[in-house]
Amino acid sequence: MSVTARDIARELGLSPAAVSMALNNRPGVSAATRKLVYDTAERLGYDLSRHLTQTSGIGSIYFICVQTSSAIFSYAPIFDEILRGAVQECQASPYRMKVQQFYVQQDTLEQQISDLRVSDCAGIILLGTEMNQDVALAFLSLRVPVIVVDSNVEPLDCSCVVINNTQGAYLATDYLISRRLTQPGYLKSFVPLRNFDERWEGFQKALRANGMHIAHSIVHTLAPTIEGAMTEMLEVLDRGDPLANCYFAENDLIAIGAMKAFKQRGYRIPEDIAIVGFDNISEGQVMEPALTTVNIPRTYMGRVAVRCLINAIQDGVPHHIKVEVSTDLVIRSSVVRSSHIP
Repeated sequence: MSVTARDIARELGLSPAAVSMALNNRPGVSAATRKLVYDTAERLGYDLSRHLTQTSGIGSIYFICVQTSSAIFSYAPIFDEILRGAVQECQASPYRMKVQQFYVQQDTLEQQISDLRVSDCAGIILLGTEMNQDVALAFLSLRVPVIVVDSNVEPLDCSCVVINNTQGAYLATDYLISRRLTQPGYLKSFVPLRNFDERWEGFQKALRANGMHIAHSIVHTLAPTIEGAMTEMLEVLDRGDPLANCYFAENDLIAIGAMKAFKQRGYRIPEDIAIVGFDNISEGQVMEPALTTVNIPRTYMGRVAVRCLINAIQDGVPHHIKVEVSTDLVIRSSVVRSSHIP
């Protein structure tokens, strides 16, 4: 026999009305009582999903940014674009948008999850660029729909909206080879991310498609920030390490930092060294020369994530989905001078 709200009331010595108010996120009970009711309901095996996914104007979509490293999230505009798209899409829905940031090194995950259980959370957009599987599992344990954005958390079974990193890196590397007619080097982040791993895969695929072997590519491992990459590339140059004629960088921050270092040491871009980045951040447009890069429609990703989440909340979609958003190459002057770009 299934557990009812009256069973929970008897267990706690509360009135059925108080339990109903707590389960349905209505005013009239304290936050402590609401948490107690939810914890007891979960312990007794009560089906909380009917209350956590209501759409009757009560309930919010929580946009949660999971942060583990200040290196990647130091450039906030990239992630602001995803949030902007999510907010825009949410405004046309019956749901409110609430934004939270979760710092893995500082915050207590158990407390975060506990707070969400007794909140008005109807569903979660989880910005998981830096997220590991343990953190993902904790949020997926909640009895609300979750859409992970900017992270493919395989082999976990969850819905996600991700960038086609492999395709973007392939486009960029293939273009670099076609213009420089030589084996490109690779500017790699020392911070490991699934997105970067996929860009590495795309780089290798482009090499193979052009009859090249990865072993012949020069790889420099740098910080994924402008200042960090510049400092570490200066060290590479001052040591006299071998250099490539052209490079694909895992993100624009690395590419811009490396360009600054090359220019400080007298190298001309693109005459001596060409560079392609990934992200299409605004700083790349104002560099001299402007940075060729891979554009990501992040605002669109945020909108798609909210659409998928609302569909899951309202229709109870029985299967998880993966939406992969394609990228496009933005050709500027860091590979060949603009007068020579066809």
